Amino acid sequence: MWTVHKFGGTSLADADRYRAACQIILSEQSGKRVAVVVSAMSGVTNALIESVNLAAAHDESYLNKLQALENRHLETITALKLRNSSMLSETVHSDFSAIKEVLRGVWITRLASERIIEFVSGHGELWSAQLLHGYLESHDHRSTWLDARKTLVVEPNANTVTVDWQTSKQKLQAQSIETDFLVITGYIASTHDGVATTLKRNGSDLSASIFGALLGADTVTIWTDVDGVFSADPRRVPEAVVVPELSYQEAAELAYFGAKVIHPSTMSPAIAHNITVAIKNTFKPDAPGTKISATSPMDMPIKGFAAVEDMVLINVEGTGMIGIPGVAHKVFGALRAVDVSVVMISQASSEHSICFAVPRVHAALAKKTVEETFVVEMQRGEIQTVDLTDGCCIVAMVGNGMIERLGMAGKFFSALGKAGINVRAIAQGSSERNISAVIEQAEATRALRAVHSAFYLSNQTLSIGVIGAGLIGGTLLSQLQTRIEELKRNRGIDLRVRGIMNSRQMVLADRHLALDRWRDELSESSKSADLESFVNHVNADHLPHAVLIDATASAELTEHYESWLSKGINIITPNKKSNAGPFAAYRSLRETARRHQRYFLYETNVGAGLPIIQTLRGLVETGDEVIKIEGVLSGTLSYIFNSLDGHRTFSEVVREAHSLGLTEPDPREDLSGMDVARKLIILAREMGLEVEMDSVHVESLAAEDDQTMAALLNSAREAGQVVRYVGTIDSDGNLSAQMRRYPVDHPFASLSGSDNIVSFQTARYNTQPMIVRGPGAGPEVTAAGVFADLLRLASFLGAPH
Repeated sequence: MWTVHKFGGTSLADADRYRAACQIILSEQSGKRVAVVVSAMSGVTNALIESVNLAAAHDESYLNKLQALENRHLETITALKLRNSSMLSETVHSDFSAIKEVLRGVWITRLASERIIEFVSGHGELWSAQLLHGYLESHDHRSTWLDARKTLVVEPNANTVTVDWQTSKQKLQAQSIETDFLVITGYIASTHDGVATTLKRNGSDLSASIFGALLGADTVTIWTDVDGVFSADPRRVPEAVVVPELSYQEAAELAYFGAKVIHPSTMSPAIAHNITVAIKNTFKPDAPGTKISATSPMDMPIKGFAAVEDMVLINVEGTGMIGIPGVAHKVFGALRAVDVSVVMISQASSEHSICFAVPRVHAALAKKTVEETFVVEMQRGEIQTVDLTDGCCIVAMVGNGMIERLGMAGKFFSALGKAGINVRAIAQGSSERNISAVIEQAEATRALRAVHSAFYLSNQTLSIGVIGAGLIGGTLLSQLQTRIEELKRNRGIDLRVRGIMNSRQMVLADRHLALDRWRDELSESSKSADLESFVNHVNADHLPHAVLIDATASAELTEHYESWLSKGINIITPNKKSNAGPFAAYRSLRETARRHQRYFLYETNVGAGLPIIQTLRGLVETGDEVIKIEGVLSGTLSYIFNSLDGHRTFSEVVREAHSLGLTEPDPREDLSGMDVARKLIILAREMGLEVEMDSVHVESLAAEDDQTMAALLNSAREAGQVVRYVGTIDSDGNLSAQMRRYPVDHPFASLSGSDNIVSFQTARYNTQPMIVRGPGAGPEVTAAGVFADLLRLASFLGAPH
């Protein structure tokens, strides 16, 4: 029994790669005889073809190019330390001398025929096969090499070849191969009259499957420079993954629609002889790769997405087509006669129009052919138009399992629609193995990313951008670092921090930032802070959802919120400036969020990580009537009044609170009472009150001196009371933020540290109010509240609780 391995040009780029290929062959032997199909060394075939063209153009540099190629092969022979080095070196030198003689004729005649190009370009495989064979023999392995032109007989066509299987098999059997290793030249063959030819571009893969069939092999492994067949082009879709198994038909569809790892024609011999094809990475031989066989697992209904670019869409439309049999036959028969390949067809059920996609290079010929075919019908007005739309691309979704799953097409087109991509034509075969859409070529990458994310990523994959890397933002990133992997593993929530920005710099990542060293990356980043590019990066086409976390206190930044929501970006923020601004802007922001079906979450606007806004919203939405809200809403002021025990002055305690990170960057913001006023505005609006900032009665502490404050506190203490800075809202819309006295047995009197406490008196909670109490300031609890909003967002998007 034989097994076949094929190595491409990058897998045989130099002496080290030949050694690596040999190691792979030996490790994969498993008691079977091994045939190895080889390409030319990387870049050699192109260089040989270029030499022919240079000679035809009377450019003497073709001699320099040939000499460089000869030197490269001679140096590789020397580096491999082959037993037959001198003999192989002489062969290579002789071959190059013959090529120079041929190209001298091309130089003189300035004519490079197809036969000459094929003769010259096939030499790279001859040298490559002899190099690998020589290396195997030099390491005591029984090997022989085979010039495929002596056995493989084909009939060249326009774009491919037809194999003469019977003659080829007879010629191969006549070789009487007795060795364990057979090294075969890929890409080249001969015609029935013995003229050297090639299997066209990517022909070495086809050679491998052909010889797999001729030898009766059970597997053909194609060794290349990628890990296997990807679910999409990884250069366009960063989230693309290797597909572990494909059926022959799925692989052929993906290959035809642009997947470069395997050529469509490679599949034909494998299908006919039931040969398993494996795609593996020469540079990572232990990676599993992709297995292609007669069947594939149905639990993975969509195997991948591909795109064919440089297409045009031709639309034939007319009332005279309705009910007339043979119109399609007439169109495509005419195109077949002029060798125009039709890639996709779409026809309206009314038969009023038929459109088809062809490669752009055939556009003018295709349009002219159709117009000439229907010239009489067009003169009679039975066909009104033959339109051509340039700059098109076909995006295809491939998978055998689609036929057994409902909603696959709907999900595909919904993803394109959500990405704002216009579909010009649609096609789906009855097998439901392929669904194709014609779109503008400029939108190809965005389309691939959109449909790939719809099927390959969970609804809870979030692209995250953090603006503000100070106390709150930095603490949040530290908290995320400890939890991201566990959330992904246990709850399927995939949180990807792809950008961090402060006022000076920003750092971006295609996949996600390393949160264990984000501070170093940010400080070392050469990217200046650029809000627009930051937002565009976070709002990636290839990820289902984006969220910006505004961890600043900037009023200017909140002016961008509506724009972000309208772009489809969710927002989470502890920044109160937006919700406490003008009511018209407050209302417009929510309408924008609803219109674009995005979330604006701000639980930490009041009470840091305490569930104050959630609690109030739950009361209102369930129909409870709020009579009064009263509470200590500033963790800063709570800490200050809880710490004024008569032993320290007011100013000393304020300085201590600032040093502990319990105040805004400017403590006067807290002492002014405006922070409490903003929180009252936010709560009042959650109640449904249309209030503005000037409706809040605010008592400022910024001007209070130590002596006045000490006298106030002593007076309260003598009366058996405590002083607290309290915000209140009543059902009539009266809002106030001021110092109040409470008896020592009142719930507000028992606060400690930076605790917040809020009392909700409602129709349901009338005799005894509902109280929410806990730490209301500090980076840890505020960051935790933002983190909770992030998890809440994931739940809204479908994550299990």
